[in-house]
Amino acid sequence: MTEAVLFDVDGTLIDSNDAHARAWVAALAEAGFTVPFERIRPLIGMGGDRLLPAAVPGLSDDAEPGKTIAARRGAIFKERELAGIGPTRGARALLEAVRARGARVVVATSAKKSELDELLARGALGPLVDEASTSDDADDSKPAPDIIEAALRKAGAAAASAVLVGDTRYDIEAAHRAGVACVALRCGGNDPATLRRADAIYEDPAELSGALVRPPFAWSSAVSTAP
Repeated sequence: MTEAVLFDVDGTLIDSNDAHARAWVAALAEAGFTVPFERIRPLIGMGGDRLLPAAVPGLSDDAEPGKTIAARRGAIFKERELAGIGPTRGARALLEAVRARGARVVVATSAKKSELDELLARGALGPLVDEASTSDDADDSKPAPDIIEAALRKAGAAAASAVLVGDTRYDIEAAHRAGVACVALRCGGNDPATLRRADAIYEDPAELSGALVRPPFAWSSAVSTAP
C-alpha cells in the first residue's frame, strides 16, 4: 500500500521554475558570466551544486566565485521573483486528497531548508506537509537519490510503499535510483520527452488528483473511493 507520497516543490507544487532560472541568469551576469536563460532553464531541478558547473564548467558552489554566485541567486530570487509565483493548478487539493487517503505528505526538494517555508507559503501548503527533506539533508542533490532516501527515513516508509511526484528528469532518476516509483507532471514546463521514464505522466496536480486510484498508487479498500 502507498504509505507516503513524496513531492518535489519547484515546478510540481509551486510554479517557480522560470523564476529560478531568471535568478541564476542574473546572479551569473553580476559575476561576469553571460549565460542565456535557455541554457539554464533545462538545468532547474538539480541542486545548485550541480547546476553551477553544468552552466559554467569550473564553477563550484563551495569555492569562489561560485559561492558568491549561489548566494546572490538566493537573494535575487527572494527580492525579485518570490512575490510573483504561486501554486500549480490543484496543488493544495492534491495534498489534501493524499492525506484523506491516510498517506503521509513528504516534501523531497533540492531547495535549501532556508527557502522551503517561503516557497510552500506561496500556495499555503505548509500545514499539509508532514515531513520535509531538502538539499541540507543530503550529501548529493538530485539526480542522486540522497534527498529521496532522506525523505523515506523521515516518513518512516519503505521505498516500495512510496511514490514521488515530480516534474523533471532529475526527479525521475533520483526516485528510481532510490527504488521509488515516480509520477511526472508536465506543469513544470519541461520537455515531455525527458519525462518518458516516469511510471505515469499527468498534466498537473489537478489532473493527478483524479487519477490517484491508478498505479503506481495502491490504497487499501477502506479508502480506495476517497476523494
